[in-house]
Amino acid sequence: MATMLSGAAVMDGAILVIAANEKCPQPQTREHLAAIDTLGLKNIIIVQNKIDLVKRDDAIRSYNDIAKFVEGTVAEEAPIIPVSAQHNINIDMLLQAIQEYLPTPKRDPNKPGRMHIVRSFDVNNPGTIIDDLSGGVLGGSIYQGSFKVGDEVEIKPGLPTREKNKLKMRELVTEITSLHIGGTTVEEAIPGGLVGVGTLLDPSLSKSDGLVGSMLGKPGTLPPVRDELSMKVKLFGSVVGSKEQEKVASIAKGEKLLLNVGTSKTMADVTLVKKDYLEAKLSIPICGEETDRVALSRRIDGRWRLIGAGALSG
Repeated sequence: MATMLSGAAVMDGAILVIAANEKCPQPQTREHLAAIDTLGLKNIIIVQNKIDLVKRDDAIRSYNDIAKFVEGTVAEEAPIIPVSAQHNINIDMLLQAIQEYLPTPKRDPNKPGRMHIVRSFDVNNPGTIIDDLSGGVLGGSIYQGSFKVGDEVEIKPGLPTREKNKLKMRELVTEITSLHIGGTTVEEAIPGGLVGVGTLLDPSLSKSDGLVGSMLGKPGTLPPVRDELSMKVKLFGSVVGSKEQEKVASIAKGEKLLLNVGTSKTMADVTLVKKDYLEAKLSIPICGEETDRVALSRRIDGRWRLIGAGALSG
């Protein structure tokens, strides 16, 4: 769930896929819809897939079950498109719906560039000599402004370090050496899709997704790094993903929660709880600004389950 929330944090819209040959809703379908709601996605299409595997009456029954399931949710007005990907049925209708219901958002090109880091890599083969080493590569989605080859950029929170047995984050500053979109090298990248950013970073810092959760931006323009946070909270009626539809208990002072903010995830020790407000100390600092959306998960029966959503304040 935490991984899915991190990936969905860079999306402007969503396609919710529901199989026609399974009872709706499945626990995972509830999780996906809750994630869409939690992250504030408004542009949604529902695909009723695998209609070729059921009889006509069963397909209609499944369609009606889906419509009933999304009643009163953020997806209530979303179109439901019956599809058989295997037999190329209604794929043209799906493409038309994507054009109509998932419009490209208008962006302000004058804002400073910002990108959520979803992946980070060391692209060098073992044994590469020092003179031939390539710098670390960052993958993600630009959601504001633009970046050009040669730009100086900052990464926050950046690199975790230990000082007096306490975790500290050290921001990194580097230069963009290349930009890659869909296998094509470009000189400038703007919002839309995923981008690979080549840098002068020591590749040991970016290997194995070591910088996932950080943000990339022009120096001095990124949100503050927080090791404590306060947030407004709204708990769900039931635990997302549990078959028994277990009721969500109130958050307690001293409880440990898993928080997702953008592409970052961190453990939080709750220090103060009020009706729809909490404060917490974080095990791993995050880079976030006021009103950024937060997903809250609680460990239930050995798994992290989504229990609510909120927004940073203060």
